[in-house]
Formats: sequence, structure tokens, C-alpha cells
Amino acid sequence: MFRTLNNARFWDRAARKYAAGSISDMAGYDRTLERTRDYLKDTDVAFEFGCGTGTTALRLAPSVAQIAATDISSEMIAIAREKVAVEGVSNVSFDVATPDDLPWPDETYNAALGFNVLHLLDEREAALKSVHRILKPGGLFISKTPCLNEMSSIVRFGVPVMQLFGKAPYVAFFSAEELEREVAAAGFEIIERGRHGSGRKDPRLFLVARKR
Repeated sequence: MFRTLNNARFWDRAARKYAAGSISDMAGYDRTLERTRDYLKDTDVAFEFGCGTGTTALRLAPSVAQIAATDISSEMIAIAREKVAVEGVSNVSFDVATPDDLPWPDETYNAALGFNVLHLLDEREAALKSVHRILKPGGLFISKTPCLNEMSSIVRFGVPVMQLFGKAPYVAFFSAEELEREVAAAGFEIIERGRHGSGRKDPRLFLVARKR
């Protein structure tokens, strides 16, 4: 819990700068959204954790009946709510919550989404179990995650140094194979895996997994 609170404070401080930034690989991002939409139905009730400032939830909102999106950062959620007010989207809600302790009953959602967030969770196993719990039987968990063990040594050695000076949040290092094993152990069957980046090598693993 202490680490989660520290992470929340980090993202609260970074929220406005984060919101002003741009997506580094827009083509790859668009491919991920397109593939995600292929799995969603207009009758689905969906959930996203680690939603940040709400960009992805708002982009996917037309593809579902309702989407509830959460983040540990109250400042990120405040920005997301500002976007809702400006865009007038009625089927998206934004709330502060931690993914390892979700406030909804069992089997609430048809789909759960987690993009660029699993590597930031210090309670990843608990979060995956929580996501599994709130999904209906046969529900889908769709994610894309940077697998930092596949990145350069500069990243692997640089992140801990940045953390010492408060310039980076908690970050977990794992491979794609390790992440897949964790998702499967949480009670999911992986039905699709992919890489959507535009560059020669993409460490961000896209997974679609069905609740067993």
C-alpha cells in the first residue's frame, strides 16, 4: 500500500505534463485500438484500469454500451473528467481506484482493459485476480504492456537511478513469456498475442485473454 501511495503521488505530480504530451507511436496506438474494437460489442459493459487522462476510454466509448475507467491518480482522473465535460461523452465514467482492490461485485463486466499499466503495478498478481473476479464468464481481458526485459540496458539500469531521485515511479521488469504465465495463472486463456509498434522492434506485448 505504501508503494501504491507513492506511485499515486508521482502520477499526481506528473499528470498535467503527461496530459500535454503526445503519443510517441500513433500508428501503433491506432492499431491497438482497432484490434481491441474487433473484440468489443455495442452491448458490452467494459472496464479500464490505469486509464490515465482518459484518452483510450474516450476513443473506445463508441464501441461499447458503457465503460468505467479508473486510475490511482486523482489528478489524472480530474483531467479525464474535464475531457468528458468538453467532449460530451455520456457512457464513460472516471473514478479513483486501485486495480488490486476493485469496488465492483463479481462478474460485472464483459471486458476489462489495461494498456501500458501492468509493468507499473507492484501488486500485479492481485490486480490480475481482481480483474478476473469482476469479469463475467468468458469475459475478455485486453492489454498492452511494455516488457522491459526486452528493452536496452540503458533503460534497465537508468530507471533505478531515476527512482532514487523521484523521477520515476515503481516499474517491474519482466519478459513477455513471464507476463503470459502470470496472466494464465490468474485464470485466463490467452487467445491472441501481437506487437503493434511501427518500429523494427516493439517490446509492448498485446494480449487478448478469455476468463476460464
